[in-house]
Amino acid sequence: MLIEPMIQQLQALKLHGMAESLQRLSTEHAEMDFPARLSLMIEHEAAARQAQRMGQRLRWAKLPQSACLEDLDTRTPRGIDPATLAQLKTMRFIDERLNVLICGACGVGKSYLASALAHAACRADHSVRFFRLPRLSEELARYAAQQKRSAFLRQIAKADLLLIDDFGLTPLSDQTKRDLLEILDDRYDRKSTIITSQLPVDQWHAYLDEPTLADAILDRLVHNSYRLNLKGGSMRKHKALKNEPAARD
Repeated sequence: MLIEPMIQQLQALKLHGMAESLQRLSTEHAEMDFPARLSLMIEHEAAARQAQRMGQRLRWAKLPQSACLEDLDTRTPRGIDPATLAQLKTMRFIDERLNVLICGACGVGKSYLASALAHAACRADHSVRFFRLPRLSEELARYAAQQKRSAFLRQIAKADLLLIDDFGLTPLSDQTKRDLLEILDDRYDRKSTIITSQLPVDQWHAYLDEPTLADAILDRLVHNSYRLNLKGGSMRKHKALKNEPAARD
């Protein structure tokens, strides 16, 4: 039987991984029997689909940087509890619908760690959305002006993991505070949220500056969360000094 028509049929059926594998097997591994070839083609198709899903997850997440847990600098002292980090790496916090609050000074590595956890969640086939809080506020206002606010909130609510970066960086309007409460209420005990902030958690109530809303927002965030309080100097400065060429004599 001619191989090319079979390859075309597999591509027409959108079995691109199997088609690619069959094309390669037609010139290699001639000694393999049919069951072994079929098994290899199925494995290739599964891997291709997994890679495609991963790409879709990352495009939808719109993470700000390519960060991986494998590349996380654990040698520089930053106060990261190894046991807590090990628990987070398992991604069980998403299955358990718990939150992660990452606090620390500017440049200490909060956004990198949060993005690395979000990237790992994508690899584990979870849906992820990323927003800087100032940009989320702008998006909420834009969708409200288009009378599509409810649809946007439903989109956010569906994400297995929501990452909100730069919490506490700029003042929030009253409407944004109410929207934030609605987002977190939709997710409470249903989905997981990661928050990064330069402000310690005990200053979040004062930042929100409206006691009733602040109580409601923090009640949905803090009590069912892992907390990481990063310490030390700027990792950007540390990296720049590390990469600086040695002074010449």
